[in-house]
Amino acid sequence: MKLHAKFLCALTFFLTASFGMLHAQDNNVNTEFGVKGGFNMSNLYQSEADDENILYGFNAGVYATLPISDFVAIQPEILFTTKGSELEYNNAFASGSTKFRLNYIEVPLLVRVNVTKNFNIHAGGYASYLVSSKVSGDGTFDFDQNIDADDLARFDAGLSAGVGVDFNPISIGLRYNYGLTTIGKERTIAGTTFTFPDAKNSNLSLYLSYKLN
Repeated sequence: MKLHAKFLCALTFFLTASFGMLHAQDNNVNTEFGVKGGFNMSNLYQSEADDENILYGFNAGVYATLPISDFVAIQPEILFTTKGSELEYNNAFASGSTKFRLNYIEVPLLVRVNVTKNFNIHAGGYASYLVSSKVSGDGTFDFDQNIDADDLARFDAGLSAGVGVDFNPISIGLRYNYGLTTIGKERTIAGTTFTFPDAKNSNLSLYLSYKLN
C-alpha cells in the first residue's frame, strides 16, 4: 500500500471511531501560541505518491491555535521545511545516491478538532515558497551543486491532514502533505514543450510542539 494511502486509512479510522465522542469529553480548545519542529520523510511523485526514493529532512517554525467553538479551532503555522527525493543506484558502472533537495517557507492553514482532551485531528491546506534547492551525490560520483530556484516553480500548494496527541505543554503529531502543483517549469527546446521536473511533492512529518503561553 502506498505511503499516502496508509496514512489516509489510519486517519479515516480515527475520524469514524472518534466523531461520536466530541461532546462526551472535556475537549475544549484553548488559544495557544508555540514553536514546533520535526522529522520529514519526503518524495516526489508523478501519477501517485509512493514510499520509494524517500529523502529524510526536517521542519521547524511557529504556530497558533485560535478557537472558533468549544472544540474547533483554526491553526495557522509558518514553517521552514525540507522536501525532495533521493535516488539510489547500483550497477556495473557506478553505485551511490543522488539527493534532490527543496527548501521551502511553508504556511499551513488547518482546521483542528479536539476529539478528546488530549487527542486532535486536523486538516486543511498549505502554500509554500521555494527559497533554495540543490542536488548532491554520494558514492562513485561525489558532487554538491546549488540549483537556481528561479529554474523551478517558486510556489507550491497542496492538502494537509494529521493527528496530534497533547501532553500540556508538549504535543506530538503526525501529518501528511499531498502536493497539488508541479515543482518544475514548462520549457521549450527544439520546438518541443515539456515540464521538468514533471513531479509533485509528497511529505510525511512527525513533529513535536511546545506551547509558550
